[in-house]
Amino acid sequence: MSQPMPPRSPLSIVFILHCMVEMPLAIQGIWNPASLPFLQLTNTTLVLMKLYSLLLLGSCATSFLCYGLPDFLPGKRALAIGLCIYHSACSTVLYQAPRIIPHSFGTLAEGYNIIPETVWGTVHGILGLSMVLWWQFTLSQTPSLATGK
Repeated sequence: MSQPMPPRSPLSIVFILHCMVEMPLAIQGIWNPASLPFLQLTNTTLVLMKLYSLLLLGSCATSFLCYGLPDFLPGKRALAIGLCIYHSACSTVLYQAPRIIPHSFGTLAEGYNIIPETVWGTVHGILGLSMVLWWQFTLSQTPSLATGK
């Protein structure tokens, strides 16, 4: 008789959170990249933005489809590691980036270096950490292939 599947972890919501964070940029970048609030957009950066947006759309579709899958599946776990690397790298890049978004949260926020780039970097960092937490908390559901259990 087959064993019942373990329930999906509530932490799997991190896959949906990835979609919520990335989908607006993906949609706007595909249909109208020139309207994005970035400085110095050239024809080259507009084409690259469209290509990047298509990659984001693909990662959102994959995340949405993986959300409902059992946590022990290797494909879901591989996606989580890929998204962890992506969000961690984005966080690092955005924290080190010069100002690219010409908006401000006010002089008080600017005094504490709370600018759109650091807020965006923080969101990516939280998502990267969330992927690690999902990985660690669902590790017990992964069957041990080495022992054949």
